[in-house]
This record gives sequence, structure tokens and C-alpha cells, in this order.
Amino acid sequence: MDKNSAIGFGLLVAILIGYFAYNNYEQTKFHEQKTADSIAYAKTHPKPLIDTAKLAAVSQPDSATIAKNDSARNLLPAAFKGSASEVVLENSKLAITINTKGAFPTAAQLKDFKTYRKEPLFLFKGAANSMSMVLPVSNGAVSSSELYFVPTPKTEANGDHSVELVADMGEGKKVTVTYSLPADGYMMQYNVRLSGMPGASIPLTWDMKGQSTEKDVHNERLATQIYYRFKDNDDDYFTVNEEKNKELEKSVRWLGYRQLYFSTALIAEEGFDKVNIKSNTKLSEANIVSKSTFSFSLPVKAGSEQAYNFKWYIGPNDYKTLKAYNIDLEDMVPYGYGLFTFVKYINKWFLLPLFTLLYSTVGNVAIVLILMTIIIRLLLSFFTYKSYLSSAKMRVLKPELDELREKCGEDKQKFSIEQMKLYKTAGVNPLGGCLPMLFQLPILLSLYYFIPTALPLRQASFLWAKDLSTYDSIASWSQNIWGLSSVYGNHVSLFTLLMTASSLFLAVYNRNNTPQDPNNPMMKWMPFIFPIFLMGFFNKMAAALTFYYFVSNMLSILQQFIIQKFFIDEKKVHAEIQLNKTKPVTTSKWAERIAEVQKQQANKNKK
Repeated sequence: MDKNSAIGFGLLVAILIGYFAYNNYEQTKFHEQKTADSIAYAKTHPKPLIDTAKLAAVSQPDSATIAKNDSARNLLPAAFKGSASEVVLENSKLAITINTKGAFPTAAQLKDFKTYRKEPLFLFKGAANSMSMVLPVSNGAVSSSELYFVPTPKTEANGDHSVELVADMGEGKKVTVTYSLPADGYMMQYNVRLSGMPGASIPLTWDMKGQSTEKDVHNERLATQIYYRFKDNDDDYFTVNEEKNKELEKSVRWLGYRQLYFSTALIAEEGFDKVNIKSNTKLSEANIVSKSTFSFSLPVKAGSEQAYNFKWYIGPNDYKTLKAYNIDLEDMVPYGYGLFTFVKYINKWFLLPLFTLLYSTVGNVAIVLILMTIIIRLLLSFFTYKSYLSSAKMRVLKPELDELREKCGEDKQKFSIEQMKLYKTAGVNPLGGCLPMLFQLPILLSLYYFIPTALPLRQASFLWAKDLSTYDSIASWSQNIWGLSSVYGNHVSLFTLLMTASSLFLAVYNRNNTPQDPNNPMMKWMPFIFPIFLMGFFNKMAAALTFYYFVSNMLSILQQFIIQKFFIDEKKVHAEIQLNKTKPVTTSKWAERIAEVQKQQANKNKK
């Protein structure tokens, strides 16, 4: 490997290392100091306050007063007595289970999807999921989670389904909660109407436990993120790394929770104020990805009748599905962020349309990945050709470089100056080999983000890989091995091995076709160290990604062979270089500056 190609590999390594460091910084910069929240919890989860005289009659019954207590209980408003039950609201896509005590969803099933273990897929499920409001009453406050609601399901002529839940608190006070689902779709309408209550800011708390849906809950936790868009259209997100606590300073238009392939978002027409987000992935439950609590306040409204309208998305984290709602929910698809935000435009405007077109035509995702690889390699063939042409020029110049090296001896500074002179007279760009590689890097990075988020890859099988969206495992073990398990994992991914082997083969192929610099022995081994370094990282990645890189490596070898065999004639290259030597040398100001610096350094060394 020559020095120029080594620079290219060095830049690639530096960029990737920089990315890992920056991504780790992005994951940690949102850490907030833990604060005492017992007061806040008390405010958002108050005990229901009702007529104390009536409560006194029933709170401490004994055997002598049971009949009297039963009579007193009958005097309580309907919202403070009864029993909890469940009602299911569903359409062709969703089945939402609603608890009549509190009138909040406790489960959300996505009908078109199954878990990795082929079980019904629930994004959240269980009593720990709730939506509660603190309602103002004359004697204080009451939590909606303690009220009993009477449900009334409805079906419209157009196929839309809804359920209205009413809690009558007596004395003209009433809470009406309505959930509505279209006949087809993932966006639920959620409306709250308060009657007979004074205007006040309404605290609301949304608790959710995300269910595991994929093969590896550890990878799901690493991918868990919280998104939010402010009312001024600014947006932000953070990755949930173990435990997060964040308070937002501005009013929020919507709040979103994203797992690996599924998302839920609560959208308010009038926005949320005083938003506080707590989320934690450091959990002992193997089937739970994270536990999140969103606390916020609804705006103050005058009068005794107050209405709040929300939309609630519960569905796949699919770019086109989210974009169709036209409220920027597609930002929850991680097509590129942080240092590499720019690649999301390559994903949205090139890779996604290309993938969609091929998938709608072919239908097999493995073939789609192969076709994408071929198309991308062809589109980048110009840069590939330039890179190989530069290598051919360096091979032709190798005998002259060897003569210079022998002539200069141990004076590396002098050799460097003479080498630059030779490059200028021969018309060879020393960066000609690495610059084309840098032009290809954005595509490689875009695919790194795109492939693991492509929903059609989920549970798609190919050869030995049962699910291309997760790692393929040909061998695994349960016992943790110190040093190995944390880096490599407790399994062997065959596609990762094939990717690594093809990368090493490509490195050998390039080395045999590229002149080596004997003064830089480390450069000789860098192309071999790099694939080994990446093997541990990619062993835990989606099989589709490592499969793509494997196919890309094999096509690179084939492409390089064809270009060198049929498109590059080294005799003509040599003749062109000799002709360039007879022409006047035009030196750029940048090259002049470099030569001047080298000359000054040489003179300094002589002193």
C-alpha cells in the first residue's frame, strides 16, 4: 500500500473513531442531575378529594353499621364508586385496550406485526401504562386515574370506531374522554372535555413501559430515543442511556417515544407546557425495553367548560407513514444525526426512493440489497476508476521512486522534496488515490443508518439468517467471557465473518497492486488491522448491513479486476507520464507553499 492510499485509510479510521467518540458524547450530554421529585409526584398524583362527610360514613365500617355504610355509599357520585373493566377499541391496524377506571389505554397491539418470537406485538401492555390528569374541584383536586368511567362504544357509517367514557362527579362536574380510530390507520384521536370545573392549568402525567418486540432487548434499549418538537418548530431528541431526566424550557407541540422499529407520539393542538421527561432502560425485566414518564401541563382555559384535543400515534417507525401526517413525525426515523446529520438527505432523497422502487418491483429484500449494491457501485465507478488510475500511476513511478530513495539515503526530508518534484513533473496527484475514497464515504455512512431502520428487512429471512434486521448467529453461548463478550458478544455472525474475510482479501488484492513504502511499515498493516477492528462492532449489527458490505467488497474486487484488465493500460499510463515530464510544470500556490515549508524544514535540519 502506498502512502496516499494509507492516508485515505487513515482518514477513514479517524472519521469513524471521531464518530464513535462524538456519538458517545451525544448520548451523555443530556444527563441531568437527579432531583428530589416527591413534591412533584404529590402534585401530579393527588389522592382524590370528595365529600368528607360521605367518606367518613363508609371509610371505617364495622359489622354493626354495614347496612348504614351501604346506604351512604349509594349517595356517592357515580365517578367514585364502581368496578374497573376493560373496553377494546380497534380498527384494521390497532387494538387499544382501555381501562374504565381512569379511562386510559393499558395496551396497544399492532395487528400487522408479530414479535421476533411470533407472538402478538404490543408496543405497551399492563397496568403500569396510564394517562392521568389532576382535575380541580371545589375542595382541592382529584386524579382522573381514581375515577370510574362509563363507556359507550360507537361505530360510524364510514367505518370509524370510537368509545366515549364519562365520569359523573356530581354537582354538575363531569369528565368526558373520547378515543376515536379511523377505519384504517395508526393515528388515534384523544379528546378530553371537562364540565363544571373552574379554569386552571391541568397537570397531566403519561406513564409507559415499552415492550420488547425484537430478538435482542439490549439492542432495543440502545436504540430507544425520546423526540420532541417545540411549538416554534425547533426539535431535539436524546438517546435513553440507562436513566435520563430532562426538563424542557419551551412549549412542546408533540412528544415521541421511539424503539427500534415502532414509535408512539402524543400531539397536542395547543401544545404542552412545563414538560419533564424521565426515562430509564436500566431495568431488571427482560421483556421491558424502557420505562418512561412524561409530565406536563395543559394550558389554562376560561369558563367551566374546557376541551382539550390530542392526536396519538401508535405504529411502525416507517418514514413514509410518519411523513404522511405532515407534522414532522418522520424525524423519529434516525436517518442521520449528530456529526453525520448530512447523510439523512442522502437517505431521504436517494436511498429510500431507490429501495422503495426496487422492493415494489422485486419483493425480495435480499435481492433488493444486491441490486442496490450493484447500482451504487456503478454510480461510484467514476471515482473508483480515478482511484485505480492513480494507483497505476504510482506503480509506474515506483522504479523512479526507488532510485530517489536510494539516492537520498536516510535523508527523508530530501526524499520528500524530490518525490514532490517528481509528482509535479509527471502530472501525478499524490492524493488521487484517497480523494475518490472520501467521495464514496457519505454513501457508506448513509447505508449504515438506512439499512438498520428499513422496516421491510424486519423478520425477512435469507439463507441462514432468519431475520435480516438483527444479527445472524451460527453459534452462540450463554457464559460471558471476560473481554470478549463485551466487545464481540456471545455469538458468531457468519455475515460479519464474510464481510471481514472479503475486506482482508480486498486489502491483499490492493496491496499486490499498489507500491509499498518501505519507510512506513505500519501503513503496510493498517488495511488488515482495520477490518479486524470493525469485526467486533459489526458482529452485533443487522445481518442486512454486513451482507451489504460483503457484497460490496466482492463487487469492488470484481470491478477493480475489470478496470485494471480492460480500462487501464500501464504502458499508455507510462507514456503519458513521460510526456508530462516534457511539458512546463504549473505549480499551484498550495503546492508552492508546501514546497517552501519542506525547504525550510530541510535547511533547519542541516543546522
